[in-house]
Amino acid sequence: VLFVIRCSGGGLLAFSESQIDSGKNIIKHSQEESKKKKKKKVVVLGTGWASCSFLKDLEISSYDVQVVSPRNYFAFTPLLPSVTCGTVEARSIVEPIRKLVKKRGGEIKYWEAECFKIDPANKKVFCRSTLDKNLEGSNEFFIEYDYLVIAVGAQVNTFNTPGVLEHCFFLKEIEDAQKIRRNVIDCFEKAALPNLSEEERRRKLHFVIVGGGPTGVEFAAALHDLVQEDLVKLYPSVKDLVKITVIQSGNHILNTFDARISSFAEQKFQRDGIEVLTGSRVMSVSDKIINMKKKSNDGVFSMPHGMVIWSTGVGSRPVIRDFMQQIGQGERHVLATDEWLRVKGSQDIYALGDCATIDQHKAVEDILNIFKAAAKGNSNTLMMEEFKDLVGEIVERYPQVELYLKSKHLPQVTDLLKDANGNERKEVNYEQIKSALCLVDSQMKSLPATAQVAAQQGAYLSGCFNRREQCECDPEGPRRFRASGRHQFRPFRYKHLGKFAPLGGEQAAAELPGDWVSMGHSTQWLWYSVYASKQVSWRTRLLVVSDWTRRFISGRDTSRI
Repeated sequence: VLFVIRCSGGGLLAFSESQIDSGKNIIKHSQEESKKKKKKKVVVLGTGWASCSFLKDLEISSYDVQVVSPRNYFAFTPLLPSVTCGTVEARSIVEPIRKLVKKRGGEIKYWEAECFKIDPANKKVFCRSTLDKNLEGSNEFFIEYDYLVIAVGAQVNTFNTPGVLEHCFFLKEIEDAQKIRRNVIDCFEKAALPNLSEEERRRKLHFVIVGGGPTGVEFAAALHDLVQEDLVKLYPSVKDLVKITVIQSGNHILNTFDARISSFAEQKFQRDGIEVLTGSRVMSVSDKIINMKKKSNDGVFSMPHGMVIWSTGVGSRPVIRDFMQQIGQGERHVLATDEWLRVKGSQDIYALGDCATIDQHKAVEDILNIFKAAAKGNSNTLMMEEFKDLVGEIVERYPQVELYLKSKHLPQVTDLLKDANGNERKEVNYEQIKSALCLVDSQMKSLPATAQVAAQQGAYLSGCFNRREQCECDPEGPRRFRASGRHQFRPFRYKHLGKFAPLGGEQAAAELPGDWVSMGHSTQWLWYSVYASKQVSWRTRLLVVSDWTRRFISGRDTSRI
């Protein structure tokens, strides 16, 4: 018996030689193997903000976790505009995914591959290696799952505009930022060549940014700083020919920010000589010309360019669109989940981050059940005290209620039911409650496709997985108004922690909780401290801070590598 053990498991023999009964060890080993087999398989697609936040907090001793992504690193995407202009180096904002896996004891498996098909009926994902295609054997394989977490992000939305894919640059990945950085230097080098007309030099040095959102505005500001602080010194012959233009379809840039920030940004860009074209829509792009239409008068005009950066929003990836067709969401533009991040129309599949949106259940759809739950009898009216008994359940079940109250600076739900004079009613009827809930539902908005949202969703879902067994026996969620009992978990709630908009010249704008707006040089230093503290490791934190310091001391590196 000892000989057999030695051949098949030297570790067991070592224990037996330590005067531990071999039979007990065999039983223990068998029990451990059996326990391991019982672990539920969790497959995670992606290595972005949502997936890394999920993996960081997940109790992996309870699950067999496998990660699939063609990108073997996590990238701190809010600093991508800084990478395009050499303020921060690309490797300073990435952390190898295997390092993050190693921190979890090595129990998370990672496969560098791209998922090209999801089979929800058979609980399989089909993947394809993105490595050398000359590898022996097939590059394709499949993985079975018990739970699937989709966090593949999104791709750039071109709105099917002709020429965009062929002639524009994007800013979604590290590779995109590196391409932009090289091309900016190329534009200056080409413009500095002899025997070029001034018109041709101006064209090559005209940088056009399509999209006046946070990414487009930050890139325009970073590019302006690069030109004014570094490139004009190196290319003095063309310093007066550089032009930066921002094209925005709306009436203002940064239109998702407070109006004061939007106005401040426009005024600063005007002082800096950055042209802002609002109310304009791009019709087509060629290698030298960008064609646009003015919304106000439908007038069509064009302008020459040397480089176009497209930053107008995101769309679903092909694998997500195919998956949506399978589960009956083919008519939608974005994959829909419920408030618990479960994909609608499927079982045991969750979607986080930019690849999905929460299809919030409207409170008014449950109005009849809410009214019956609050009523003590068959009366057509409710005493306000009866309604107050149910307020906590309503707020917990429908997150939009709390968001609406905060936006209107109302302390409690009963404030929605006050009479015309602002006095609290003693009793309310069905129509009055319905009217209040309709008002709340009408203000619902989709969550923005930001790193902050994705990170919070990942942390929330890992908490649900960690408490799954506990909450099956003792549900922690809100009351079910359409059935008996309670929901297993509380619904996801997004907590807005604020947002920044760097505007160049060591100035930034910030919109923080509590309707606090800050603009200027002090806000830029707040931006530095927040983004340094949010790095995923001390290695990247030190690298980013050293890059900022190097830039202050010796300027940006303008080499084309």
